[in-house]
Amino acid sequence: MFRKLMIALVGLTLLLAACAPSASPTSAPVATEAPATQAATLEPTLTEAPAGPITLTDGLGRTVELPGPALRIVSLTPATTEILFAVGAGAQVVGRDMFSDYPAEALDAADIGGSFGEYNTEAIVSLQPDLVVAGGINPPELVANLESLGLTVYFLSNPTTLDELYTNIQILGSMTGNESGATDVIANLDDRAKVVDAKLAGVTEKPIVYYELDATPYTAGPGTFVDLLIARAGGTNFGASMDSAWAQISLEQLLVADPSIIILGDSAYGEAPETVTARPGWSALTAVKDQQIFPFDDNLVSRPGPRLVDGLEALARLIHPEAFK
Repeated sequence: MFRKLMIALVGLTLLLAACAPSASPTSAPVATEAPATQAATLEPTLTEAPAGPITLTDGLGRTVELPGPALRIVSLTPATTEILFAVGAGAQVVGRDMFSDYPAEALDAADIGGSFGEYNTEAIVSLQPDLVVAGGINPPELVANLESLGLTVYFLSNPTTLDELYTNIQILGSMTGNESGATDVIANLDDRAKVVDAKLAGVTEKPIVYYELDATPYTAGPGTFVDLLIARAGGTNFGASMDSAWAQISLEQLLVADPSIIILGDSAYGEAPETVTARPGWSALTAVKDQQIFPFDDNLVSRPGPRLVDGLEALARLIHPEAFK
């Protein structure tokens, strides 16, 4: 149930748009971060070299100043936590939201909450951070509240493309004194994404892929990273024609589209090929007949951090296994 309530929270707090849900979800799924197309319109820009004072404009258009690289950091989202650890700033993270569980070392940082968007501000202040990093699921009101407590807060916009993800990585690398680490991460991610592109260069068939977020069922619509990555992985996202980023659908809609592949982003919550096959009416789907139903780690596509490229690689192998032989 929690997983579904969180998606409602994202919609309310952002006016746009995976966590600890119940074992049998019954309503809208949670997005760990907002959909890709719902990033802030202002591009964060580094305006001074990070060797000394650092001055940046964040995703809310605010000027954020640091006297030097941040040494004590609190991260408010799983994606920002993953970026910080990836660039080499993990030892500088003293606090993280309750859902930041990757890498495993992140669990060593103090848990400052985040359930239903509620953070333990007293705990955050007690950690004496010189930087708090907020992300796309955090409303501007939270940023303002933390600022009123005397904290320096940087709001990192959700990226809409992998290139914008690379920009975010470079920004956090600069803010933490890990510029070379960020550059190395970006180069590695970009090389891997280009390998996928090259392997799929000759692919002409774009099979319809149904990505399940929730068994009610919900799917990922246009503007999400699920949509972006399925397309780049050589597929056609069934949800691309939906009216919203997170859409509840009917069996009738699925039967009309007849997807060739079903990917279970809700596999961590008990859904499996066997449960899908047993659903009334689903046996008529081509994906079910051909046994093309695959469990999937939703964190790879719902958190706009470095593991998005892991998600791209995994999706490409599922959608076009012949290209990776």
